[in-house]
Amino acid sequence: MNNAAVAFEHVTVRLGGVLILDDVSATVPVGSCTAIVGPNGAGKTTLLLALLGQIPYEGTIRLADTLGHRCRIGYVPQRLDFDRGLPITVAEFMASAHQRTPLWFGVSAQLRTRAMEALRMVGGEDLADKTIGMLSGGELQRALLAFALLDGPELLVLDEPTSGMDVQGEAMFCDLIERLRQRHGFTELMVSHDIAAVTHHATHVICLNKHTVGQGPPREVLTPENLALAFGIHMGMVNPEAIPASSVDSHA
Repeated sequence: MNNAAVAFEHVTVRLGGVLILDDVSATVPVGSCTAIVGPNGAGKTTLLLALLGQIPYEGTIRLADTLGHRCRIGYVPQRLDFDRGLPITVAEFMASAHQRTPLWFGVSAQLRTRAMEALRMVGGEDLADKTIGMLSGGELQRALLAFALLDGPELLVLDEPTSGMDVQGEAMFCDLIERLRQRHGFTELMVSHDIAAVTHHATHVICLNKHTVGQGPPREVLTPENLALAFGIHMGMVNPEAIPASSVDSHA
């Protein structure tokens, strides 16, 4: 796998007879912050769903083996569809995927401790006893991030995690994930529509529009030519010199 956490090899997806992804090949370097960028309908979320095994695909998706086991994946969806009137707390929500006894018997002390540790990692300790339906958009994303971190993932997959946040909230959330990646050493794979955020945070970029337009360090991929191919000619006005040198990762 050549130090790749994930390798997509000739991945093609057809849904309802419609070609969504066409022969996509790309890699996600171990330890990187890899961003998938592209216009609406480019197949970005579809590629993540194929990785997570939620939709059928042709081709091969390889995950790195870590110490003899298949890497653990944490997933933060773009949105969570649920009944906001459901009387379930954040702690109970986090326990729901791990506790065998029904939640109405309460959350076990062990799971509550694990949930609190995960919430502490994202600065969300005060969310534990709030009901899910009462959370703001930013609080819900923190809760989903804590849920994804509960089992110590080696690969954290995020689908437009800052969608709907204001600029300040988006910056704070991205900074939080970056600190967590540096501290815990997981690989981050993130779909994003925000080129500015990608140029600031990503160490590796996959530019997608049904097929692979380009991949590699941001300075090499987010060129006017590639952006024009992916997004249309108006995106060709982006200046690659504006991309900070810190976006180029030493292991990308």
